[in-house]
Amino acid sequence: MTGSSVFTISRLVRARIATKAHFFISGLLFATWGVHVPTVKTQFGLSEAELAWLMLAGGVGALIALTRVGGWVARHGARPVVLAGAAAVAASLALFLFAPGYAALMVLLFVFGLGSGGFDVAMNAEAVAVERELAKPIMSSFHGFFSLGGLAGALVGSLVARLAIAPWLHILTMSLAGFALVWIAARAMLPESATHSPDEAHHGFSLPRGTILLIGLLAAFGLVSEGAMYDWSTLYMADTLGSPADVAALGYAAFSGAMALGRFGGDWLRGRLGATRTLRISAWLTSIAMLVTLLIGERWAGIVGFALVGLGLSNVIPVLFSAAARVPGVSPARGIAGVSGVGYLGFMAGPPLIGAIAEVSSLTHGLLVVAAFAAAVALLTRRAMRDCTE
Repeated sequence: MTGSSVFTISRLVRARIATKAHFFISGLLFATWGVHVPTVKTQFGLSEAELAWLMLAGGVGALIALTRVGGWVARHGARPVVLAGAAAVAASLALFLFAPGYAALMVLLFVFGLGSGGFDVAMNAEAVAVERELAKPIMSSFHGFFSLGGLAGALVGSLVARLAIAPWLHILTMSLAGFALVWIAARAMLPESATHSPDEAHHGFSLPRGTILLIGLLAAFGLVSEGAMYDWSTLYMADTLGSPADVAALGYAAFSGAMALGRFGGDWLRGRLGATRTLRISAWLTSIAMLVTLLIGERWAGIVGFALVGLGLSNVIPVLFSAAARVPGVSPARGIAGVSGVGYLGFMAGPPLIGAIAEVSSLTHGLLVVAAFAAAVALLTRRAMRDCTE
């Protein structure tokens, strides 16, 4: 714990558990959407391109939230933003399969992205505050709980499919339970002062520059890759490889499980290798694993390969977010918001890009984007990280 901390150890422990719970629920809700992408595609009779535009709507919503959320956290602290973001995510997710048509579904994806953006930055700002007070690297472990939530959500989705439970009932139950747990955990978050930044509370959004912009570019490449796995992995297993629904969900589960494993060991790895080497090795593993997986094109290779991709991607975003919080002259919340804003441009560009390639060629060729962008992260890492304090 830092020498200047005004928080007791028990208070910090409770806040750390609460933050882990928020990351877990965020991953759980995202996975619930991910495993039902084929359900939405079938129910609404969508092409890959139409599905891609839905995902773009989610990216636009997230980007809009990210242009404002740094100021919201600075003004009000992380807790109310966490609650508002989680409420938007849960409410929109619960209504997906009840949408009367494509336009309504697009609005719901927009709200889903809006809530996700706010929830994401606020819980990361809280994580940075807890990490700062404990004075040791724990960011990767927080993100590990997001992946653990993704694993849980994918396994539940596989079980639901095997038991032939109605998809709408599954989604509604997970949404209500998820928000209830977020609300309970929020009571143990650090007080407003931990994430409140009075000097920046009224600053408007400005485009990131310099180191923040470059780190954000790497985050964009990483989020294209990570988002492709969340949004397209189940569909690849189901449509391209002809897997039944319960097996298709296992591809997502393998990815999320390996992500969790890699993130729980990420802080130790970063401590031994340093942030720059950890990021380069992770990015190269992602690129090579995805390329080999797509070349083999078998179900078993999809499950094993997606696990290796998850292991490679596991520490890309945690390392970049942690670096954004250590750029001299920039507050942690605003640094994370700036990097997230640029990163979500990747989330926005990725779905239509992959969808367009899949429409004119195949989803296999579309997912080659993951290998290419991961390689770009590896090649640009040293330059992006040189100005960040360790």
